[in-house]
Amino acid sequence: MSSLVVNNGCEICTDGFFESEEEELLGQIHAWNCTFAFVESLAVKCAILLEIPDMIAREGPRATLSLNEIAARLPRESPDVSCVFRIMRFLVAKGVFRASVVKSSEDGGSYETRYGLTPVSKWFVKEREQSMVPMLLLQNDERIVAPWHCFNECVLDGGLPFQRTNGGDMWSYTSAHPDFNHLFNNAMACDTGIVMKALLSKYRGFHALNSLVDVGGGTGTATAEIVRTYPSIKAINYDLAHVVATARQLPGVEHVGGDMFETVPSGDAIFMKWIMHNWSDEDCIKILKNCRKAIPETGKVIIVDMVVDSQHNNKNERAALDPNLCLVFDLLMATHCTGGKERTEEEWKKILWEGGFGDYNIIAIPAVQSVIEAFPR
Repeated sequence: MSSLVVNNGCEICTDGFFESEEEELLGQIHAWNCTFAFVESLAVKCAILLEIPDMIAREGPRATLSLNEIAARLPRESPDVSCVFRIMRFLVAKGVFRASVVKSSEDGGSYETRYGLTPVSKWFVKEREQSMVPMLLLQNDERIVAPWHCFNECVLDGGLPFQRTNGGDMWSYTSAHPDFNHLFNNAMACDTGIVMKALLSKYRGFHALNSLVDVGGGTGTATAEIVRTYPSIKAINYDLAHVVATARQLPGVEHVGGDMFETVPSGDAIFMKWIMHNWSDEDCIKILKNCRKAIPETGKVIIVDMVVDSQHNNKNERAALDPNLCLVFDLLMATHCTGGKERTEEEWKKILWEGGFGDYNIIAIPAVQSVIEAFPR
């Protein structure tokens, strides 16, 4: 039976469910934040579509703009500039933008708020080569968001959330819908640009190779970066026919269409970036066996993927800043890919062994992923 106690003149219901008033209040605040967690992502999307990060960046990385200056640079005139103020106020509170109050340049006797970029919003400047805008736009697309709304039904009844809401798995849907294929490829190219910079700054395992096959290489962004750094490598970018059909010609890179579950082109090494986490253990073993057939005894596979709870990640302060990111991506895989998941080192060791690979190294790089370098057994 609940009872009432008085605290600071207020009556509080105490039924023993919460340990204290403070626990009850903190839990309520966290619950509200969980309820409206989507607001931050969609507010950032709104700022991106209004081109606010880009309009500030055009003035310089440390530049600031007033609300009126932002309004004047919008794609078309806004009937309610106060909405822009409210968006910016929220995103400043979230650390996406910064704000400073200074004397107005128009009226020296008054003050105005000026907005600038932070390390977060610098990643949302779409005009820069390294930008996370394509990834954010993909993850907020209604076809990507919809599967989350039936996740619970798939837990109870089975099936893949993405397939339930879109009528096909991710790969068949991408093949049949050119607009989504474009959105998806742009997001993957965006991620590749970020990861490849981190990879090539730390990993030295490409220098002795004469040939390399990028399995699941999309439109060839990663392959091109490797060849640019190691021009003696003869590279093949290998992906499904509809994917490589949209790829532009790249120096030193041959685009080849095919199915990695059937065969993999031959090379000194096989490179796979964020491929294995899309597939079940059984499918990964099939891919690895085909990779094993494609390389010599002295060859290797170079996998760039996450390692959950890895001590190797913990050696890398940047990757360990938010270890829960691995768990976010793991749920993403469960929602969108049949059997896809993020793996622990023990799980990687198991599928590598069954796929024909014994010794392996896990190498930390300044990214959320690690390099898993595996050698034939």
